[in-house]
Amino acid sequence: MYKINKSDNRISRIQTMSFSELGFREREHLQEWLANAPEALDNDLLIIQKEFDGFKDTRERLDLLALDKSGNLVVIENKLDDTGRDVMWQALKYASYCSSLTKTQIIDIYQSYLDRYEGGGNAKAKLSEFFEVELDEVVLNSGVKQRIMFVAANFRKEVTSTALWLLSHGIQIQCFKVTPYAMGEELLLNVEQIIPTPEAEELMISMNAKEAEEKSSEKEQKNRHKLRLEFWQQCLEALGESTTELFNNISPSKDHWLSAGSGVRSCPFSLIFGSRFARVEFYMSKSSSEENKQIFDYLYEHKAEIEQRFGSELEWQRLEDKKACRVQFQQEFDGYNKDNWPEIIAWLVEHIERLEKAFKPALITVNKEIKSK
Repeated sequence: MYKINKSDNRISRIQTMSFSELGFREREHLQEWLANAPEALDNDLLIIQKEFDGFKDTRERLDLLALDKSGNLVVIENKLDDTGRDVMWQALKYASYCSSLTKTQIIDIYQSYLDRYEGGGNAKAKLSEFFEVELDEVVLNSGVKQRIMFVAANFRKEVTSTALWLLSHGIQIQCFKVTPYAMGEELLLNVEQIIPTPEAEELMISMNAKEAEEKSSEKEQKNRHKLRLEFWQQCLEALGESTTELFNNISPSKDHWLSAGSGVRSCPFSLIFGSRFARVEFYMSKSSSEENKQIFDYLYEHKAEIEQRFGSELEWQRLEDKKACRVQFQQEFDGYNKDNWPEIIAWLVEHIERLEKAFKPALITVNKEIKSK
């Protein structure tokens, strides 16, 4: 790694270090870094336990246990300067142990983590927020879809060779090389995925997704998708007869949400259809967290007039630990009872009309300010 010196148009090498030289330890340092910044490995990871040892008839413990957005458990094994020879066997054992964990057990594991390390919190609520859907709609730890991640400064050939062989047989394995650097008094850490390479992973994900779609036989999921598609078809028909034009060019979807542009890029208006509620929301999802927070703060300054136009108090969620922000209004319904659909659809149409009118003046100003930058 090199530092660019713009003034003299030269580059200078940044000193490569080892963890042992810097006095860093696996558990106290590397593990803590990843537990508090799992996005260094994957943007869609939620750490649910550290030093997990809840395996029957064994006292072994894995370094970090996580969930991904698909509900799969992720076993993360960290090593400092060298993986060692036994890390692959170790991780495979942990993955096999985890394969039997039930949804209830996973929730309990996460609740224990929150109570011990995060000062408490409601595990079910936080999992629902992570998956952005009600927890009873999420399948956790399905089949043999457990993932394995290795993090180390150096990987032995027996580890990389086995990882590639397992990948070719459908086992989800990733290897991340971590390298510390020193630049004066400042220390830097580079995290690089070496297996599979990003290009190969993208291809594998596409192939696996196609295969999963072709082989999927989960009746419940198919019925849910069919139900949502039918609901959105009826809802879009009602929206077409309403005063809003937001959803005029939107097609029905199997997802639990339907979004339409607000005039501000990456900040859509959305309709949410759940089994127990319906919701309308304005969602700020630009790539820059800072820009999302700025838009939210500007709108919040006009909260009183926006809510006056809307006709009710709104729920303002700045989501401090997330990139996005949202403002929403929600109502409880028995959503999967078709007899309730006319009432739910009428509610969604009415409140998305009100939400659009409430935000329209402020969003015109927001859009002008963005374009002027």
